[in-house]
Amino acid sequence: MNQLLSEQQVTCPACWEPHTVLIDLSGEEQSLIEDCTVCCNPMEISFEVAGDTVQAIHAEPLS
Repeated sequence: MNQLLSEQQVTCPACWEPHTVLIDLSGEEQSLIEDCTVCCNPMEISFEVAGDTVQAIHAEPLS
């Protein structure tokens, strides 16, 4: 059975600390806005999914 969620790590673009996010594997290209759990700055996390695998993930500061 395929799982629909995957835990992934991104690096906060403000404080450079690792941040764990939960990725929905049901779409191909998605983005979400999360606050860093360390410095609380918002970031936009973009990712690409193919099948049940995250192919690319990138975090940028929210301006």
